[in-house]
Amino acid sequence: MYFVLRILLVTVFASLVFVLSFIYFLFSPRKPKHVYHLSHIFGKVSSLFGMTLSVRESDMSKGVKTGVYIANHQNNWDLLTLSNAVRPGVVTVGKKSLLFIPFFGLIYWLSGNILIDRNNRSKAVGTINQVVDKIKERHVSVWMFPEGTRSRGRGLLPFKAGAFHAAIQAGVPIVPVVCSSTQHVNPFKRKNGHVIVEILDPISTEGMKKEDVRKLSVRCHEIMAARILELDLEVAALNAQTVIV
Repeated sequence: MYFVLRILLVTVFASLVFVLSFIYFLFSPRKPKHVYHLSHIFGKVSSLFGMTLSVRESDMSKGVKTGVYIANHQNNWDLLTLSNAVRPGVVTVGKKSLLFIPFFGLIYWLSGNILIDRNNRSKAVGTINQVVDKIKERHVSVWMFPEGTRSRGRGLLPFKAGAFHAAIQAGVPIVPVVCSSTQHVNPFKRKNGHVIVEILDPISTEGMKKEDVRKLSVRCHEIMAARILELDLEVAALNAQTVIV
């Protein structure tokens, strides 16, 4: 019953948002502000699926004007959880194949996001350069999933280098964003317990060169993996205090 009702409500809600957004974006295409507004609109849907969502941000992260945001990529629930951490002026970087998703792909592009071809190394490098140019010229931040794919319960996967190349070339900090594990979220259940999203302290790239990409990547991975583990323990304790049915 919960599943059917949720699907109906989400379908109606998403259809309405997509249609209205599409019309508006046609008259105001490729504006970074659209990403922030759309992200937070969909972020509100998390409560419909019985999630008690907490979003935290460190004091140091609040001072970041331009940066490269990196987050762990678990599954489709990210759309309803991590989206709440998107800040004004942030655009996302996604795979070019997203364009082939009916309607969504066009809206994703019209809202100002960046698409890259991860299957073509030369094009991917060129796109990273474009990302760097946008950061410098338009003073936008970018949001990337350095794992490159959904982890689906396998833990934090190894990071690809693109996000770190972009941050070093643009001379902006890396801002890690982590979400506690969402493998327990079940659309058939009335309550799905706690989920915590946290924006961590920025990591400076000042003075770094391309030779430092791997070191920066490893450091970020270690920080994020450790914090995800801490959040999972906190969530487990919170959920233990609540009967989830």
